[in-house]
Amino acid sequence: MVTASTGTYTVLARRFRPQGFADVVGQGHVAQALRNAILANRVAHAYLFTGARGVGKTSTARILAKALNCPHAVDGNPCNECEICEGIAAGNDVDVLEIDGASNRGIDDIRQLRANVNVKSMRTKFKLYIIDEVHMLTKEAFNALLKTLEEPPPNVKFVFCTTEPNKLPDTILSRCQRFDFGTIETANIKGRLAQIAEAEGVQVDEDALELVARRAAGSMRDSQSIFDQLLAFGEEHVTASDVHRLLGTASDDRLIAIADALVARNQAGALSAFHQAIDGGVQLGELTDQILFYLRDLMVLASGAVEIELSAVGPGSRETLTRQAEQWGLQTIVAAMQILADTKGRMQRVTYGRALAELALVRIALLEDLTSLDGLIEQLRSGEPATSSVAAAEKKNDSLSGELASSPATAAAAPPISTNADAVAVDEPVDVESHEEAEPPGSDEPIAAVADAQTPEHVELSSNSSVEVTAEAASEKSVETPTDATSTEQTEEVDSPAHSAAVQDGAAEPSSEAGTDVKTAVESATEDVETSESAPTDGHQTATDLESEAELPTIVAARVSIDPGDAGQIWSQVVAEINDMLKSHVKQVSKAAIAAPNKLELTFPRKYHFSKRYCEKPEVISRLEQIAEKVTGQHLRVSLVMGDDEGSVTTAPEQTQPTSKPARKRAYKPEEDDFVAAVMQTFEAECVRVDSRAVGGAPSDS
Repeated sequence: MVTASTGTYTVLARRFRPQGFADVVGQGHVAQALRNAILANRVAHAYLFTGARGVGKTSTARILAKALNCPHAVDGNPCNECEICEGIAAGNDVDVLEIDGASNRGIDDIRQLRANVNVKSMRTKFKLYIIDEVHMLTKEAFNALLKTLEEPPPNVKFVFCTTEPNKLPDTILSRCQRFDFGTIETANIKGRLAQIAEAEGVQVDEDALELVARRAAGSMRDSQSIFDQLLAFGEEHVTASDVHRLLGTASDDRLIAIADALVARNQAGALSAFHQAIDGGVQLGELTDQILFYLRDLMVLASGAVEIELSAVGPGSRETLTRQAEQWGLQTIVAAMQILADTKGRMQRVTYGRALAELALVRIALLEDLTSLDGLIEQLRSGEPATSSVAAAEKKNDSLSGELASSPATAAAAPPISTNADAVAVDEPVDVESHEEAEPPGSDEPIAAVADAQTPEHVELSSNSSVEVTAEAASEKSVETPTDATSTEQTEEVDSPAHSAAVQDGAAEPSSEAGTDVKTAVESATEDVETSESAPTDGHQTATDLESEAELPTIVAARVSIDPGDAGQIWSQVVAEINDMLKSHVKQVSKAAIAAPNKLELTFPRKYHFSKRYCEKPEVISRLEQIAEKVTGQHLRVSLVMGDDEGSVTTAPEQTQPTSKPARKRAYKPEEDDFVAAVMQTFEAECVRVDSRAVGGAPSDS
């Protein structure tokens, strides 16, 4: 509409601004409270209107000013015909001051306001200060306003409007009556737009009004701005296609086509529909938002909330979306929505947003029906096999069987693959190497029994089985020596008499030497077991007959005996168990000896006194004793002594034979200490003085 006096056009948001409490759409609770306060003469001195943009905060403040000052008000509603109402509506009344908080935010502006507060209104009963975007005021301005806001003159009222009430000080909030303006429903916005279209004499389709109302996202002013632009863009008859062309959005049919391809897991169809929408003028960002809200609608329908209105498409497409939600499932819809939401966040910071959107569509199309974790946990608790895992295993087995069948070399002797994760069953003659490859991944120790390549008997190998061999395996069938503090003995039954006979016949006699190498014993016993595996068996012997045969004797790992002559071997195995920085220090030990039945004495050369001091820490001693106990199976106390450069132990003073003249000992030379020499070389230092107390009491040359 063009104003006659000025010849300029006034936008719809200003021309159709609410003029009374009844005209405020979607804020009936605020209108009723204010009107009743006016009728009961209980109008507060300060109000705070909060809410999103374009929901009627400032318009309601103007209506309140008119209702308080209009001489012809009826039931709290202004007449909108008198001079006062027209002046307030136009924003030029001298007693109703609208202040922009963003432009007048300093303490000087508030001081000027305080100076004018006490001035009596000129022609109205009340003077009103409407401060829009009040959260933009500075801290000092708020503090200057506190006293005036708490005790204003009787004829002064304050109305504060803001979209961010959290930024206001609590001292301001506590002095105001607060009204929260909610977002406006789509149906109410659509009805208001229909009234405006009728007033403007323009024919607009229902679908077009629906699209504009959904796009406004609860803001009446935004909807009026879009509708004003649409009226300027279109002709006398506005259709939904005009709205899509103006906003750069995709039609409901395009969104449904993309969703159908995603639900059917048709990657090519989804990408093709996406490209057609982009080529048809749809903006990438708008299309991504539409698909995201479409997934939101599917999630709502899949959750059973059928009464909630749709946000991406019109009500006529609800049946189609319900079908897609039932076919896809809630879990898959939620996963797809998360993928697209993450992609949308990344698209705002890169220049290859289209590629990211296409990647998201392909990932969504690849999604399978997701199984609830609660259901899987319940199946595991009840002892039932997880159906999804079994189905995946069967699918993998079918694929593997097809590959084996297509290979001429393995088609004749391909064993059936069991889906049981706890055992591997061999029901047909197989090759030894093929069986070794099928060994369960959970086995940490070598399996001592393998089905013979020519034996058709049934052998079941447990993934938790293990065989440990000792050097004394020849003389005893079972050696129950404790392994270590935390390990448990594990045994394996092999249903073949050849194994027991081979192990008993092929085991070596106990070595007379106490320090026999454990590695050599293990290799020897392993070779005997491998020899027994190649022994021929009766091809017609059944599994029942095998179970009645003798069992393989339980064999556990050997422990090194604690004898004075075994100290070196014990210490070598202790050093082998260390794999961190400590190893560089313990390697400097020149001699290890059994000083007592349960005492391991370690000798450090004098030049490695630093390593000895490091190993003397309580935590290091405790660790060495634990490793020694693991190696020997018995608790050993570890003690450290200092020897000379050749490795001999330096005896204590009380054990030294008295002599008439003390022996002169070799002076400590820093250049012979590897650690000190390295430090001196690194820092280009030179030795000035040697303190005998810092090097283990070695006297220096005088």
